[in-house]
Amino acid sequence: MRTILALLLALSSSPFVAASEKPAADEANKPAFVSITPALVGNYGNGPRLKYYKADIALKVTGTEAADKVEQHEPLIRNQLIMLFAQQTDETLGNLEGKEKLRQEALKQVRAAINAEEGKPLVDDLLFTNLIIQP
Repeated sequence: MRTILALLLALSSSPFVAASEKPAADEANKPAFVSITPALVGNYGNGPRLKYYKADIALKVTGTEAADKVEQHEPLIRNQLIMLFAQQTDETLGNLEGKEKLRQEALKQVRAAINAEEGKPLVDDLLFTNLIIQP
């Protein structure tokens, strides 16, 4: 009985136990994606005819703590993105270069909004997982 107890105590301080604690620390530095759900849907441009867009967006963050904070500020992020999309024209959404500029501007505005709330930007990248326009 004593040998079993001694063996259990020896195993509890083994490197295998320490290795099992390490993944929890790695979670803090692991990239994560926060999806803005539901998708952004609205109209853009001006003129006599309404033009619509639908955008599925994912925000890349580092760690679960950053992901939680970004999710907490999702209403603010949605507002910034909806206002940005409403300012677009057929020219800015009609080609690949325009969409890339829109993505970069969206990332800039999201970072600024979160930085104002949290004191640091928290968002590493912004991805359009789907972007549909109806001119």
